[in-house]
Amino acid sequence: MNIAVIGTGYVGLVTGTCFAETGNMVTCVDIDEEKVKTLSSGKVTIYEPGLEKIFERNQKEGRLRFTTSLSEGIWEARIVFLALPTPQGEDGSADLQYVLSVAENIGKFLRPDDYKVIVDKSTVPVGTAERVRDTILGLLKSRNLEHPENLFDVVSNPEFLREGVAVEDFMKPNRVIIGTSTERPRKILGQLYAPFVRQGNPIIYMDERSAELTKYAANAFLATKISFMNEIAQLCEKLNADVDMVRKGMGSDDRIGRRFLFSGIGYGGSCFPKDVKALTKSAQGVNYDFKILEAVLDVNEIQKQHLVPKVLSYFGGKLEGKTVALWGLAFKPNTDDIREAPALRIIEALEQSGAQVCAYDPEAMGNVQKQMGDRIRYADNQYDALDGADALVIATEWSEFRTPDFNRMKSLMKNCAIFDGRNLFELAQMEEIGFHYESIGRKAVRN
Repeated sequence: MNIAVIGTGYVGLVTGTCFAETGNMVTCVDIDEEKVKTLSSGKVTIYEPGLEKIFERNQKEGRLRFTTSLSEGIWEARIVFLALPTPQGEDGSADLQYVLSVAENIGKFLRPDDYKVIVDKSTVPVGTAERVRDTILGLLKSRNLEHPENLFDVVSNPEFLREGVAVEDFMKPNRVIIGTSTERPRKILGQLYAPFVRQGNPIIYMDERSAELTKYAANAFLATKISFMNEIAQLCEKLNADVDMVRKGMGSDDRIGRRFLFSGIGYGGSCFPKDVKALTKSAQGVNYDFKILEAVLDVNEIQKQHLVPKVLSYFGGKLEGKTVALWGLAFKPNTDDIREAPALRIIEALEQSGAQVCAYDPEAMGNVQKQMGDRIRYADNQYDALDGADALVIATEWSEFRTPDFNRMKSLMKNCAIFDGRNLFELAQMEEIGFHYESIGRKAVRN
């Protein structure tokens, strides 16, 4: 099947590459000439485990190509995926300017003898499919085409990709949501996704508005679970309870489940923060006060800096002249994405208190340097970051941070103090080794 994917960001590049992997002919379109040039030369522009291998294979086989020309990209495509950015506006709502601009251009290029399925893959507010349809239809009518409504259908097909395991999520989805009110695109997309659901996971068909809301509802609920557990962690610290024990007790209830119950320093990334705010804004638009989500947003912002008062207290409220090592800059492991990363808030708070920061992250340092420049120091590895450090803050749970050489750490640091925002280490181990250790929702080890 011939497919066009408009937009080569995180979602677009994974989507196009994975569709090519099942034998489809995929053309990816982007207005960024440098990015298209880089991708066409065989270089992946994002860090995502497993993506580079299938990207290279499908480009070599001629199933995956890139262009800056929208008309060229959609010319032979039966299905056109819109994987465009929907940035957060100043009021918290999703900005649809890129989606609607492309929809307008699609209306200029559709041919009267060539039916296409236009698919909203981006996370978009409820009613976007209708706006895309009206935009395209308006352009077709201005061209005086006969029966323009028969030339295309607009479908909502939200993505549920987790950064770090996006290729696996796409190739073996636990569900596929297809929002359409007509039969023709339902059959076409059913055929397209058939190779991905051979193990029996469902393709769930629904109307467009319900599909659009499903994506927001799923992300908002997961964000709520995270913020709820961070509130429980705060309470554990005040009541001298252990959040890890509470988590295990809660997670064993199959009505609750074990996932997304780990406490920490808040969620980040491109999805949860933006989607929770956008859903809250949508609710306000219909005069509904979504109180739970307002609380989720507040809790998450507070949680991002939860470690900083602990660091300040350890040093008697003064950080001038102190060097704090920071392990982890990405919002989660196995990605170089720093959007809404808690580490960035921690850096700002430490700097405002007079501390110098030396950071290490396996993948995200380049992105942080583009944003922050040389305000902080960047280490070549996790141990170099500790050389002469007065304390260590852990902000991202990269696997290589889980079993470090503690003796080596002791020899490098001025003070054996760790402030762990991801609860990587056991309390008994820290007590035995002799570190001052403070984490989230657990008692402090004061050595």
